[in-house]
Amino acid sequence: MRSMGAAYGLWALCLIGVAGVHRFYSGKYITGVIWFLTWGLLGLGSLLDLLLIPGMIERANRRAMRGW
Repeated sequence: MRSMGAAYGLWALCLIGVAGVHRFYSGKYITGVIWFLTWGLLGLGSLLDLLLIPGMIERANRRAMRGW
């Protein structure tokens, strides 16, 4: 199971230039690579993720419950 607090903690790494780690954590590997290579879509994607993280973690936890 994924933790919302851990996801926000990983998101905070974007403040020191390491964007996208929270996306890897929630199972979104392709967009994680994109965020990592573009510094979170120049910061705009990372800011948007502040609102999207709860849904990403919820979906990741549902996938884990189903056994994906």
